[in-house]
Amino acid sequence: MEKKLLLRGALTGAFAGLLAFVFARVFAEPQIQAAIDYESGRDAAQAALDQAAGQPAAEEGPELFSRAVQANVGIGAGMILFGLAMGLLFTVVYTVCLGRVGQVRPRTLALLVAGGGFLGLYLVPFLKYPANPPSIGHPDTIGDRGGLYLIMVIGSLVFLAAAVWLGRRLAPRLGNWNASLIAGAAFVIVIGILMAVLPPLGHLSTNVAEYGVQATETPLPLKNPAGVIVYPGFPADTLFDFRLNSVLAQVILWGALGLSFGPLAERLIGRERRASATQAA
Repeated sequence: MEKKLLLRGALTGAFAGLLAFVFARVFAEPQIQAAIDYESGRDAAQAALDQAAGQPAAEEGPELFSRAVQANVGIGAGMILFGLAMGLLFTVVYTVCLGRVGQVRPRTLALLVAGGGFLGLYLVPFLKYPANPPSIGHPDTIGDRGGLYLIMVIGSLVFLAAAVWLGRRLAPRLGNWNASLIAGAAFVIVIGILMAVLPPLGHLSTNVAEYGVQATETPLPLKNPAGVIVYPGFPADTLFDFRLNSVLAQVILWGALGLSFGPLAERLIGRERRASATQAA
């Protein structure tokens, strides 16, 4: 049965990734293009300042793929493959939880696991290090940013699993409701401590050396040597819309995964149980 569940998880994950891509293509792509346009304009303004100061212009690397290919084939294939991978991971967790979390219907369990995946893999790390469109982030901090985000993801998953374990241990004495509240509060406290310990991206040494101490890596207004603004900072509306659409795309992915996998799993599990009962009789 596990192989059949994995197949269903892979298919529903790819389907969920496709739905998330369609949403992102329609609603998030305009913000990505706006960010790219901002970056091009800022680079041109910086090049003009460098030329006026007698500095050599920075050389631009060749564009390997056009924007059309990136926005359609690249992002589409990436999100479908990401959905497939999350579908397989989701199915593994679902199979481990099946029959070990009390009398929960297979369909309900699918929604709970999908909700946990969205919370642990995306939403909690997002609260500390939210998604950014192109033109935000110093190229020299990519490694640091990736490492910090990975720490947030691992910490979120570990603490979430520990909270579930704690809730299960406390339930016989305190009841499911009280145990869930205590476990949830413990998760919030420990994940809050982790967020407080990890540095903001604006505090990374490269950013501090170049821009001073800032909260984020969002580009500030570009000024000439006289202190006059020659190019504005990154538009707040574009940043907000991109982050909102990023969250909504993940809601669609995990929601579609849980809603589509649940009925398939329930039907398969029911059929397997009936077959086992018939053989036993």
